[in-house]
Amino acid sequence: MVNWLLRGLMVLGGAILVYQGLPVVRASWQAQKADAVVMKVRRGEAVTLPEVNAGMAALNRAVAANPVAGRYLQRSELEAAAGLMQSLKLSEAERLALMKQSRADLELGLARAPARSIDWLRLAVMREAIDGPGRNVLTPFFMSLETGRNIEPIWRVTLHVIVNNWAYFSDAQKAELQTYVTTMWRYTSDQRMFATTVNNPIDELIIRNLLKDVPGAQENLTKWILLNQKS
Repeated sequence: MVNWLLRGLMVLGGAILVYQGLPVVRASWQAQKADAVVMKVRRGEAVTLPEVNAGMAALNRAVAANPVAGRYLQRSELEAAAGLMQSLKLSEAERLALMKQSRADLELGLARAPARSIDWLRLAVMREAIDGPGRNVLTPFFMSLETGRNIEPIWRVTLHVIVNNWAYFSDAQKAELQTYVTTMWRYTSDQRMFATTVNNPIDELIIRNLLKDVPGAQENLTKWILLNQKS
């Protein structure tokens, strides 16, 4: 701030800085209009289609005003959430269009700002949601691990991606993931997430195999699965 003010004392330099800064200011102002709906989505609260549309319009204007990586990634979050949120009255074509736009924004934003673990994971989820499990999910997934391996809030989604795409990992990757999932089990504050990942017997078999070398894990997993079935 002090540096900016000192530069502003020079008429020409100040004019240039203000001119160049206007898109950034306009983009920030527009993006703030979407903050409320984005925070509601992050907290898992119900949102309406008009709220989402208003937030999307604001983010579209923010991207138009300042098309930098962060703006594309910011817009991708709301696009992804809206595309996956079943409570919104959207057609399947509209959902698919939102998810494809989210994927495009993520690919563009991450090409410019690759050190974004959560966004890499979001890209893996979008690719899986659009095309199903497959090898194209693996690259962004491993980029997510490389740039942010120990971010506990994303472990639940990470575990889902592992289970859903298990058939496409190489033996070496499966060994790496076994070590990683073992760490997740030992350090998570909510082991019940392993049970909520189980949707069928194959899911359960994969998770049990990943935890096969952890003392007491099989018994605790059984307990959590039974409790999850009762709730």
